[in-house]
Amino acid sequence: MIVERYCMILQTIQSGEGGANDVASTDAMTHERAGRKAEPVEAIREELAARIARAIREDGTAERLEGLRLRRASSPTELRYGLSNPALCVIAQGRKELWLGDTRYRYDPAHYLIATDELPIASRITEASKEKPYLGLVLTLDPTLVGSVVVEADHPAPRSQSTEKAIDVSPLDADLLDAVVRLVRLLDSPTDARFLAPLVTREIVYRLLRGEQGGRLRHIAALGGHTHRIARAIDRLRNDFDRPLRIEDIARELGMSVSGFHHHFKEVTAMSPLQFQKQVRLQEARRLLLGEDLDAASAAYRVGYNNASQFSREYKSLFGAPPMRDVQRLREAARESTVA
Repeated sequence: MIVERYCMILQTIQSGEGGANDVASTDAMTHERAGRKAEPVEAIREELAARIARAIREDGTAERLEGLRLRRASSPTELRYGLSNPALCVIAQGRKELWLGDTRYRYDPAHYLIATDELPIASRITEASKEKPYLGLVLTLDPTLVGSVVVEADHPAPRSQSTEKAIDVSPLDADLLDAVVRLVRLLDSPTDARFLAPLVTREIVYRLLRGEQGGRLRHIAALGGHTHRIARAIDRLRNDFDRPLRIEDIARELGMSVSGFHHHFKEVTAMSPLQFQKQVRLQEARRLLLGEDLDAASAAYRVGYNNASQFSREYKSLFGAPPMRDVQRLREAARESTVA
């Protein structure tokens, strides 16, 4: 835009008609073009918010199309712990933040978030009200689909062995936003959705590959480099979370040095392997305490702890209260929500 403005000013000077009025006129034209470009983006964003609000009229989460989950909230939420999935997250209205280890990611209607693996995370909605509720969506990213689009679009994986972070936030451009809105429009046409939703989803993946985070998607789809090896380690730790952790064995299986494994694992997950295992264990223990009505000692043993005191300390450090008090608080909150 700066180059274009310079050329227009130069043309007016060369024609002999240059002056303060010409420069002011050029500035006005530039701002007018910028305004015309920004206006459709805002209109598309407003349409996305309106369609999500119409599709989910009460607070909560709903899956209206396969792989597409909508979320509405009329007030900010407390931190919620869980596992991320490979997905695209877009906000139409409100704000949200997500924690991966000690790293915080904030996003809003002008930014999107991508997660490329199953990782223990904490997230909360930070801006929402009854007048302007939080409205957002999560689109699952199938690694097989991503790989197919990479091949068909002739987007080869980079030769670099660099490690890509598993979660990141980027500005949401007009083309990607438009494709997301067209997917949400299909909620009103179930017959069309069966045929068109897969096509629009492929377009969304294509636009992500061409955007700032395309490198991370290509690394995952390529099944090569350090990122894929770390993904294998994540699977191993997630499946064997209740067993003793031997870093040397995992590093050797991946063909990496212990120091190299530590470095690349933290690059992807923002946690050390031990911290990752601890979070997975504690989240599973919380699920057992709530869902199977276990006592703290039994839950600790089930997830691999041999020391109940250590389990209680680490549980309180993550969730803010000792196990049984935390579970009681969660149950009371659930009862209040049901009554409301």
